[in-house]
Amino acid sequence: MLQSFEILENTCLVKKLIKEKCQLNKLINSLNSIRQEINDISILVNLSSPKDTQLLHEAICEIIQINKKIKKIEFYKMFSHKNDHLNCYIDLKSGSGGIESQDWTKILTRMYLKWADKKKFKTKIIEQSVGELNGIKSTTIYMSGNYAFGWMRTETGIHRLVRKNPFSSDHKRHTSFTSVFVYPDTPKKNNVYIKTSDLRTDVYRSSGAGGQHVNRTESAVRITHIPSNIVTQCQNSRSQHKNKEQALKQMKIKLNQLATHKTNLKKKLLENTKCNIAWGHQIRSYILDNSRIKDIRTGLEVRNVQSVLNGHLDLFIKANLKNEK
Repeated sequence: MLQSFEILENTCLVKKLIKEKCQLNKLINSLNSIRQEINDISILVNLSSPKDTQLLHEAICEIIQINKKIKKIEFYKMFSHKNDHLNCYIDLKSGSGGIESQDWTKILTRMYLKWADKKKFKTKIIEQSVGELNGIKSTTIYMSGNYAFGWMRTETGIHRLVRKNPFSSDHKRHTSFTSVFVYPDTPKKNNVYIKTSDLRTDVYRSSGAGGQHVNRTESAVRITHIPSNIVTQCQNSRSQHKNKEQALKQMKIKLNQLATHKTNLKKKLLENTKCNIAWGHQIRSYILDNSRIKDIRTGLEVRNVQSVLNGHLDLFIKANLKNEK
């Protein structure tokens, strides 16, 4: 039984290592390809004459493309956080402001779905609470794709909208807030894999009422998980093997409970990082009647508001990822 647990654990480790190996091989192949392209251009330029303008123009175009490939590789170095490679969930929740805030949440939801579509990421609406006039009170998007969480994690925060209220007759300037919270889809650990070296097994004679019911062999089993000091024991059966199997089963359940408790604590800490949906916590302001979007953290400002709301978010995301370094 212990060996089967260890085999499963080793299998998971092997899969993880294989995935890392594939990613490294992909990077190495890309670098080798770029090196070869640079060598080819160097040979081509050395063989050409100054008068061969067409050939030199082609070489310049190739260098520009190589530079883009290098920048792309450099950018993916930004995804160095533990969970960056995972899929993610995006929670959007409208702040106070009624219809106007709910409409803003709907606009942001559409923006993220369009951005994901441009990235060829898959999305699914897990939960959605519809507001008044077809707005959205809250929604949860599940996003899957290459480095989905790495791409999206800097979007966590309060997004502030300033515009003339389209839902009132006086069309006064109105400010609305929507909170965005991005978190990784961490693998659920339904199974706890136990290392043999982490367990101490003791056998002893089981206690009984006496007479023919006394077990005269050491069939009772006590198992101690050394790292956590959790102890399980079983003496129900006269078979030491069956008692050991049951004690291991109990150990697995207890370790699962411990792991779940730790996960819940982490989630609680993560939840505590959420900000109030109000002034002073915004990460980006969308001022529509002034055709301006400003990211508070980086100071980046763009004027093409409609382009951003249609999913062209890379400018802000890349700037924030670089700002972390």
